[in-house]
Parts: sequence; structure tokens; C-alpha cells
Amino acid sequence: MFADRAEIYIRSGKGGDGHVSFRREKYVPAGGPDGGDGGKGGDLIFVVDEGLNTLSDYRYQRKFSAQDGERGGKKKCSGKDGSDLILKVPLGTIIREKETNKVIVDMSDSKQGEVILKGGKGGKGNMNYATPTMQAPKYAQPGQKAQELNVILELKLIADVGLVGFPNVGKSTLLSRVSNAQPKIANYHFTTLNPNLGVVDLPGGGFVMADIPGLIEGASKGLGLGHEFLRHIERTKVMIHMVDAASTEGRDPIEDIDTINGELRAYNSEIGSRPQVIAANKTDVLFEDDENKIIQKLKETYEPQGIPVFSISAVSGKGINELLYHVKGLLDKMDQTPVVFEREFFPEDMVNSDEPFSVWKEEEHQFAVEGPRIERMLGYTNLDTEKGFEFFQSFLKDNGIFDELEAQGIEEGDTVRLYGLHFDYYK
Repeated sequence: MFADRAEIYIRSGKGGDGHVSFRREKYVPAGGPDGGDGGKGGDLIFVVDEGLNTLSDYRYQRKFSAQDGERGGKKKCSGKDGSDLILKVPLGTIIREKETNKVIVDMSDSKQGEVILKGGKGGKGNMNYATPTMQAPKYAQPGQKAQELNVILELKLIADVGLVGFPNVGKSTLLSRVSNAQPKIANYHFTTLNPNLGVVDLPGGGFVMADIPGLIEGASKGLGLGHEFLRHIERTKVMIHMVDAASTEGRDPIEDIDTINGELRAYNSEIGSRPQVIAANKTDVLFEDDENKIIQKLKETYEPQGIPVFSISAVSGKGINELLYHVKGLLDKMDQTPVVFEREFFPEDMVNSDEPFSVWKEEEHQFAVEGPRIERMLGYTNLDTEKGFEFFQSFLKDNGIFDELEAQGIEEGDTVRLYGLHFDYYK
């Protein structure tokens, strides 16, 4: 089954904790601290695998975590770094942050490998904290926490030309005739349940064409299968709009075109303005006079809008070459830079040292300090030890938080609240 969307949880590796230990050997009465550093947590990396064409690998397994770094050991032994986790996705996959729906990265480069979440740094062992005044530190730094995200994977096919139109107008038949694709063809609606890609070979260079199924009135709102497959036209540069010129199912071709174009504009206004060509199909079942009347009406309606009309038969091959060469001419005049979605969400910002903080006076002699980095540091630091508390105080001082408290009028002995932690302020 074709899978073009998945929701998964990803997590980098946590940094290993630093170790607290002391050298204890015969004839070495004061060996000193020898606790080693923790290992770095593994990164969470996405890479493109050109052998994949769906996201089916993510249908059943939805949680992916890189390996945590190992704890430091005694005798100054550092913990082993955690292994990176590499997740493979098809070319054209977009990774979005679930809550905001913002783009993290567009995997449209076959050589691309993206570190989405970096592993936490390993904590320092107590051997790093020995000083002339503290020769036996009983403190080791905890490893940095892992980063975690809920993300959405969306596969948007990379094709130059998109075939759009109502069901059963002959899109799959045309694709099978002009390319190497072998889509399912039958005389009933929604024969095509999956997007199909085919390479059209022409002298001087060809192009990739995609059959986009499931478009009906209301597709932009999720009716039919359009909601599932409209995303696949977002990378196309030109659209071939196929209609049943013979009205074999009793529909008006002009109404069909206007309806589908309305759905395209409702889904994405920019897509609705891209170059379009009308392929009036099934003209092989019409008498010549009837064909001329229908084609003339279509031309009078759409060619003043800059949309050319071609009379074709996907079954007999009539008019197909003219259609393809016209589309090729349009593509040759266009910018060949692939459509790539700009990055909007930066996971590294979750650990940005420049994140803002807030300081305010809650009541008489009580102040509050909050901010995302402060909250993370509280979890990162062992405040139950003297050294850990000193480490956190230095963090507050170095980041200007004490200066801001003094600007707010704090005095010695006043209480400072940092989330669930309370302490008395003294210089």
C-alpha cells in the first residue's frame, strides 16, 4: 500500500552522566578524584534513500530514539558515545514539526543528510572539579538531556508535470501511453488509488509526469481522495488538465475544468496560478462536427486566459505529440531549479543560549525568574550538591539574571522562585 504520510516521535541520545570516584590504591594515600566524563548522546539523522518510494516503513513503528551516551567510569575512563540513529526516507520527503506544522527540512537532495536532533553532551566527571581549595569534589555534572520532537513526514512527489482532472477522464491511459509507467486502467471511478510517475522521453530531453488521482469537487476539503493526493502537485511546474470532451458520463467539460481549478486555488493559490494546458480527451468517439464545436468552445473560453487547448485521444494517440512538445517547450522556458520548501523550524533553537528570560516581582520580598533555558538548566544541574549549586549560581550570574533581579529592587534575604525551586538571595 502506498504511504505518503506518517507521524512519528523522534529523540536524540541523552548525554552520559559524569562519574564521581576517587583513586584508591595501595601506597597512594591521596589519589584524588578520578571520575571520568560521560559520553555524548547519539544524533538523530535523516537521509534520502533513492530505493524507497513510500513511507511504509513508518506505518507501524512510530518511535525512534538514538542511543544514550554511557556514564563516565572510574580511573578517568570516559563513557562511550551513543550511536547515531539514521532514518531513511524517499526523495521528496518533507519533515514538519507536528505542533506548529512548520517545515524542519525538505529532503529533496539525494545526497542530503540532515542532523535533525543533536545528542546531548556528556557530563564532566569529578576529576574536572578539583581545585587547590577543593581537592576531593563529590560532584559530577549530569549529561545533557536528549532532544525530542513529534514530527510529520510528508512525501511530495518530484515531477515536472502533473496530470489533473476528474476520475475516469483518461489520465492513467495517457500516462501509460507516453511513458514507462504501468498504472491500473479500468472503466470505473477511482481506479487509480496511488499517484503514478512516468518518464516521458522526447528528443532533446524529457520530463517526469505524475498522475494525481482523486480530484473531485470538494477535494480541497477532504472529499474523495483529493485531500490525500493534492500535496503531490505542489512540486509540479506545469499541469495538464484532462477533461472528457465527449461527456461520456454526462458532465460538462467546462464545468469540470472550473471545478477542479477552484479546488486547486482553494488548496494553494500559488498552485492555481501555475502554467496549465487543457487536454480534451476521448475525441476519437466524436463525429468531426461535434468535436470541432466542443474544441472551439473550450478554446474560446480558456485560450484568452492563456490556457491552450489540445484535442487528443489517449487510446488512439491522436494529438498527443503536439501536446507533449508544447509542454516540453513550456518547461524549457522555466526556471529549472527544483521546488524546495523553505525551512521554518529549527530544532537547534531549543537549546539556544540566547533564549529570553523573564524576571518579575510576585509580592513583597519575593521575585520570580522563568525562561526555557533556565528550566532546562534546572534539569541539567544537580542542585543537591554544593558544587552543583555553585555551578547554577554562576549560570545565573553569567547570563545577567542577577543583574536583572537587582534592577527590579531585590534585597539580601528576599526569596527567588525558579519554577518549583525557592532560595534566598545573597550576594
